[in-house]
Amino acid sequence: MNTRVHSFSIDCADPYTLAQFWSKLLDAPLGEEDFPGDPEVLVQLPEGPPLLFLQVPEPKTVKNRLHMCLEPGIARDDEVERVLGLGGTVVDDRRNADGTGWVVFADPEGNEFCVLRSAAERAATS
Repeated sequence: MNTRVHSFSIDCADPYTLAQFWSKLLDAPLGEEDFPGDPEVLVQLPEGPPLLFLQVPEPKTVKNRLHMCLEPGIARDDEVERVLGLGGTVVDDRRNADGTGWVVFADPEGNEFCVLRSAAERAATS
């Protein structure tokens, strides 16, 4: 018997609005039957389990114990600018002078995630 991950659930105040941010960030569609005001909204990723945004009454109060690390298909610094334009906020900039490192972001509801270097950037320094 194999256990598999069904979805990644993210608690939030406004599932539709937060799912729109992640949909744009990951270039992945919202569920076909999801609308503003829904208590659950799905973002179907092209691979792997979907992201499920769930409405909860309490606000986020502490650092996430689990977060996503994103590998962009473009240069990390270009992706950082794109994420800022979508409404992400830099929490911690861990980029190094030699080009290594990552940037820790918060989404519009404060959930942390990281933007790493692209595969091409990592390959160029190995």
